[in-house]
Amino acid sequence: MKSYHSNCRSFFGEWMVRFVGSFLGLQAVMLSATLAATVGLGVSGETSYTPGGDWESYNKTLDGQRYSPLTQINTKNASLLSEVCRVKIDSGIQFQAGPVVIKDTMFLTTATDTIALNPVTCAIKWRHTYQRSQDAWLPVNRGVAYLNGRVFRGTDEGRLFALDAKTGAELWSNIVGDMRAGQAITAAPIAWNGLVIIGVAFSEGGIRGRILAYDAATGREVWRFHTIPIGDEIGADTWPDKNWSGHGGGGTWSTFAIDPISAEVFIPVANPIPDYTPAERPGANLFTNSVVVLDARTGKLKWWYQLLANDGRDYDLAAAPMLYSNSKGEEMVAAAGKDGYLHLVNRATHAAVSKTPVTTVDEIPTSPTPEGIKACPGIAGGVLWNGPAHDPVRKTVFVGALDACSLMVSEPGSKVVVGTNNIGGQWKFLGAQTGWITAVDADTGKIRWKLHTDAPVLSGVTPTAGGIVMAGDNWGNFMMLNSDTGEILKKVATGGSMAGGLVTYEQQGKQYVAFTSGNISRTLLGAYGRAANLIVMALPKSAEAKPAKAKPRLSLKPDVNHGRNVYGALCSICHGVEGKRVPGTDMAKLSGTWNKEHLIKFIKEPSPAMAKTFAEPLDENDEADIRDVTEFLLQWSRQ
Repeated sequence: MKSYHSNCRSFFGEWMVRFVGSFLGLQAVMLSATLAATVGLGVSGETSYTPGGDWESYNKTLDGQRYSPLTQINTKNASLLSEVCRVKIDSGIQFQAGPVVIKDTMFLTTATDTIALNPVTCAIKWRHTYQRSQDAWLPVNRGVAYLNGRVFRGTDEGRLFALDAKTGAELWSNIVGDMRAGQAITAAPIAWNGLVIIGVAFSEGGIRGRILAYDAATGREVWRFHTIPIGDEIGADTWPDKNWSGHGGGGTWSTFAIDPISAEVFIPVANPIPDYTPAERPGANLFTNSVVVLDARTGKLKWWYQLLANDGRDYDLAAAPMLYSNSKGEEMVAAAGKDGYLHLVNRATHAAVSKTPVTTVDEIPTSPTPEGIKACPGIAGGVLWNGPAHDPVRKTVFVGALDACSLMVSEPGSKVVVGTNNIGGQWKFLGAQTGWITAVDADTGKIRWKLHTDAPVLSGVTPTAGGIVMAGDNWGNFMMLNSDTGEILKKVATGGSMAGGLVTYEQQGKQYVAFTSGNISRTLLGAYGRAANLIVMALPKSAEAKPAKAKPRLSLKPDVNHGRNVYGALCSICHGVEGKRVPGTDMAKLSGTWNKEHLIKFIKEPSPAMAKTFAEPLDENDEADIRDVTEFLLQWSRQ
């Protein structure tokens, strides 16, 4: 609209016009993500690409929310989703990787291979195979990080390397750990600000856990932080018995979250060892079973939150923390561990706001004894390597979990043997293993709904602006649920256990869903499927929503979807995405005080306090824009 840009130049100058141009794009994206679900209008936009249409890292965004703004697949058409393609990646493996989609390429890993695929056809573009120099203790890898045309990954024998994203050529490699000392990398790294950040597993191998950052261009180590403090380090006094502190565990299993504004990286730290004899390592045993917050630029400790002190049940925090803002604008972190609880923690106070059980948990946990105890969650219960997700529209946190109890037996007197399984006892499963998907109020931790599944839920859980949340279970069932109610909208047997990432992305204006199938679990939690497959699904063409017309004519009936875009491009600059930025004005509550005629008149001739967006003379497209945004505002306020 020429009149609008003329006003901008006269009031703010040419520099402001350029700023507004970029800001409008951001606001339009936020609006489509926020208001599409609020108003219930899931349609394609006017362009062939929706910002946020890639799946940029293991948990999509640096904050780990796993939320997609795509709306083409929604509650009205989810049942129509069908398979587009599948490709066999391997046979009989632990297949727990999270796909990453950047532009027209998907990246996926196995324990040894890194694969680039076409995300629409499943055709393999290139495949890089790493040749181990040592035998792997636990052959698994959960994915890559991407930054500036490179993909980064670790290996199960303690290596970290970078590949050219276009060709798969190896660019650099570094030795991070030694498998003979129980050290490996199972997690997907996280890449930010020229750094690749990764952690070392396995706690039970007798390691002293550490987090490391490497220069993304050269592979040179930049900083390191040890998760088990010794000497005069903060937390060293929580290990009064020094027999175990040098090998106390504190590994990391999964990826991290980063706040680029505060430059903080949030680390999930696993259990102390020996697992089942906590009396032999008295004290809180920091920083095990904790969210550890570091300065991402330097590795310096900033603060921490410990889910469970002096753990005697192997209750790792294995999954990445998730960062979000609550309804009050308070910065929060969500952490879900093998203790079976979802912890919502205020980042300013470092205190838990709520602690919500998301599976079967013992009311009063006790430590294992030589006679044995029944423990719920058990050895593989609670939340494993795929953690909580967040829907910012519904202010809801979603999490998948395992319901599995175990017999835990302690064997006191064990000594450190580096590179072996320092568990300090024995265990076995008790009863069947099932699963849960739970939706929790992001402000209070109150359960909104929960779904009990026949098999454990190990996969990533993914909410979208289309009002759906997706997950998979260990019997190979891919599920699409209504985000508000938990109702199953679609359930598909994939032919193999789902224990990896579950992602959604856009290619040429079409929304796709992709996931891994065919994991063979080390604990055999109902896992099956000898073929490890990558499966891609989408709506049939007949079910796709039609894009809104870019230039509506006055003769056409009101176009609410176009009106939503007009609001995002013009009105949201002042009024905000949620319509409450101007004091005393709530754009979502106009219908009680305004009718259509009065609102149209006011938009054309606003009060002096409001900018005149549509200057005379109005052409037919201006008239249509005003009509459509008015219809959108009135419908929005009736929801």
